[in-house]
Amino acid sequence: MIPPAGAPLVLRGREVGRDAGGVLRPVVMAIVNRTSDSFYAPARLVDDGAALTAAHAAWSDGAAILDVGGVRAGTGPEVSEAEEVDRVVPFVAEVRRQVPDLLLSVDTWRAGVARVAIDAGADLINDTWAGHDPELVEVAGAAGVGVVCSHTGGAQPRTDPYRVAYDRDPEEPVEVADPVEDLLDDPRDGVTRDVVSTLRRGAARAVAAGVPPSSVLVDPTHDFGKNTWHSLHLLRRTEVLAGLGHPLLMALSRKDFVGETLDLPPDARLPGTLAATALAAWHGARVFRAHDVAATRQVLEMVAAVRDETPPRAALRGLG
Repeated sequence: MIPPAGAPLVLRGREVGRDAGGVLRPVVMAIVNRTSDSFYAPARLVDDGAALTAAHAAWSDGAAILDVGGVRAGTGPEVSEAEEVDRVVPFVAEVRRQVPDLLLSVDTWRAGVARVAIDAGADLINDTWAGHDPELVEVAGAAGVGVVCSHTGGAQPRTDPYRVAYDRDPEEPVEVADPVEDLLDDPRDGVTRDVVSTLRRGAARAVAAGVPPSSVLVDPTHDFGKNTWHSLHLLRRTEVLAGLGHPLLMALSRKDFVGETLDLPPDARLPGTLAATALAAWHGARVFRAHDVAATRQVLEMVAAVRDETPPRAALRGLG
């Protein structure tokens, strides 16, 4: 049985991922990190020219969204709000000018950065630190742009998890459109419950702040506030997360849970990332944040064909 497709995504009134035949397809979100210390070296694009070249390449390779970040997610030297703005905002404005059809996301937890990034042309604010700045979602709602609601288990920005654990029995019941039958019987689902509860609250707050429901993405946020066992289990539960009623973002690319599963460094994690991508796409994830746009796009097209959502591009074998 094919799992149901995930919820559609709309940013600034534009439905994202609908192909020429009217079929809704998964979306690739490319990555440009305006930092010198990103965990994956090829994504360190401090030079303006190199970053702009990467933006054009992402668009050519099939990305619909470009996610721009100015601060490393993990521990490292402090970056002030003014420095983050300087790294991100002029670049966003220039990409908007040069590649007007490419949707722009800004990865920040700061409302002040979000505000000026939106003024520069950002369509989406990717709040990877789960509402640490409560004003951020209000900024997004007032501007009518999209927002990503994430889960970090209460972790503070730029901190790594340490012996994190999630209780089996939550205070709130899990209520989703298509729950997995054995959800309540699996002792590993403490993290699933916590993620579902957090994402539901975050999404409801975003909608109350004025963000359209179809512009609210939910992200289980693999690795953030989680160990590798947690992240793997959340991948198993993709269908549950996709049933929350909002487009589901999966940021899987070359992450530590992939590396620890296979015992590989970031530059060798592409096959594992693509395997995780295929599983998440099959179970209804809508947006995939990826360093490797062309490879991710091919995986998503293959999954769409197996799901019978799109025909093969050149089916000739046995027909001649």
